[in-house]
Amino acid sequence: MKLRWGWTCLLLLSLATAAWTHEEDQDSTGDAQVEDSDDADSETEDPTPDTNVSFQVTYKTPVPTKEAYFTETFDEGLLAGWVLSKTTKDGADDDISKYDGQQWFDAFFLFYGEAKHHAIGAMLKKPFVFDQKPLVVQYEVNFQDGIDCGGAYMKLLSASDDLDLETFNDQTLYTIMFGPDKCGEDYKLHFIFKHKNPRNGDYEEKHAKRPDVDLKKFYTDKKPHLYTLVLSPDNTFEIFIDQTSVSKGNLLTDMTPPINPPKEIDDPNDVKPEEWDERPKIPDPDAVKPDDWDEDAPAKIEDPEATKPEGWLDDEPEYISDPTAEKPEDWDEEMDGEWEAPQIPNPACEASPGCGVWKPPMINNPNYKGKWKASLIENPSYQGIWSPRKIPNPDYFEDLHPFRMTPFSAVGLELWSMTSEIYFDNFIICSDKEVADRWASDGWGVKKLVASANEPGVFSQLMAAAEERPWLWVVYILTVALPVGLVVLFSWPRKSDEAASYKKTDDVQHDVLEDEEEEKEEEQEREEEADTETRADTGKAEEEEEEKRSDHESGAAGDSQDEEEEDSNKSNETASDDEVSHLDIALLVYQLHPLVR
Repeated sequence: MKLRWGWTCLLLLSLATAAWTHEEDQDSTGDAQVEDSDDADSETEDPTPDTNVSFQVTYKTPVPTKEAYFTETFDEGLLAGWVLSKTTKDGADDDISKYDGQQWFDAFFLFYGEAKHHAIGAMLKKPFVFDQKPLVVQYEVNFQDGIDCGGAYMKLLSASDDLDLETFNDQTLYTIMFGPDKCGEDYKLHFIFKHKNPRNGDYEEKHAKRPDVDLKKFYTDKKPHLYTLVLSPDNTFEIFIDQTSVSKGNLLTDMTPPINPPKEIDDPNDVKPEEWDERPKIPDPDAVKPDDWDEDAPAKIEDPEATKPEGWLDDEPEYISDPTAEKPEDWDEEMDGEWEAPQIPNPACEASPGCGVWKPPMINNPNYKGKWKASLIENPSYQGIWSPRKIPNPDYFEDLHPFRMTPFSAVGLELWSMTSEIYFDNFIICSDKEVADRWASDGWGVKKLVASANEPGVFSQLMAAAEERPWLWVVYILTVALPVGLVVLFSWPRKSDEAASYKKTDDVQHDVLEDEEEEKEEEQEREEEADTETRADTGKAEEEEEEKRSDHESGAAGDSQDEEEEDSNKSNETASDDEVSHLDIALLVYQLHPLVR
């Protein structure tokens, strides 16, 4: 055991020494670099490979493989094609009504500035017309500082001769609004489109249902995420985040409010008749209040069995004026009124059950019944719940092809955000999901690959944490050494204790068998000796009993002899009686005591 614990302690000391040596090497390396810095500036050093070079790939600007209506990568770092809005937001205060949010272009588009309005747009190569081709909208967003309240959605601005991006604002007509939005703990992924009423030409917003996934991680992890909307001519839609489907549905059945209004509506001129009875139950008109029903009985009464506790101070108030309080020097009685010291608990009440006028506690009144009400019965005049009659909906229409939306000719970012540094990149609008996927693999996919490859592993993160907090080395050493020590403790070969092994084993031992046989032989010999003694005692007792019977017979024969012979035999009979009594005692002892047998 001592040897085993010695090896365990040695292992722990070795690990601690290795960790300390590693840390010393790091420090000495750093010192050497500082000391030799002057020499390094004056001498030309041979290039050496950097062991900490991050994973890199050759990035090429994504190029659509087929026709696309709009693409933007910002790789040239220019604002070409984009127009900043110069208008103001209606209904907003003057200090925030301007679209004065700042932007920055350099391989991506960045909104920065807190509590700012942003509005910027760009025209498509050609308008998108909703006919027989699907619509695919895709772009990247990264909330680099997280997000408290704000959005990163894009608008597809409806085609119009009056569309002017310099006047683009929140009232500009759009066909589709799509993208992330968040305020407080309300995380949204918008898909809204403006549906045109074919009867009167009015536009109404239709909202898709919320995705079934938790959106929080996409808005808080400070990583770029890819948002994709696919809208098909068969009225189906599907939304993707990072190329994973998060929501799907049909424009005819999964939008709120519905695309098509009901055929019938309630008649706004219909009025419920005055005699209409909607009461399913009514009070029983034949019910009578019982004579002993006391409506005036209180719900609570004083406990009649309560008694005032001993020591109750009736004459002491519960609160008294603070004797240590003093009127403030600036107290003006004309302005502030008469000064009164603040009230404090009466110290005299602390050592007693209570102070002031004692009152019994209140209890529930056993005789309380409350206000009497007649029991309810079924209403014989019940007519049901009234509802107005239905009439044909004068605004009814049926649009079985809501996919045929208003064409759009521009994209716009019109946002209000309390968070700075919202990153946009790699916009594409096309009609083929495969084109968008290839575009994503050349852009967002490369970023994701590099980020994953350069992300430090668990071991690197642990080492970095230990460099900032050296005390973590103790935790690491104990975490590693404890399992190793336990393995060594239970796996190290050790000399077995023969005595303990002999006691624990269930196998039959040779020496034990010999001892058991000798004990059995001795036991048999003792039993045979006891049986011999018992038979001898039994035979002797039988002989004595035989003599006793013969003595009785001789005594009976002696009764017919002469009185002289009887006198001469009295002494013999007395002796025989003594012998008989001894035999009786011996037999009784033999019968009662099992050891004699």
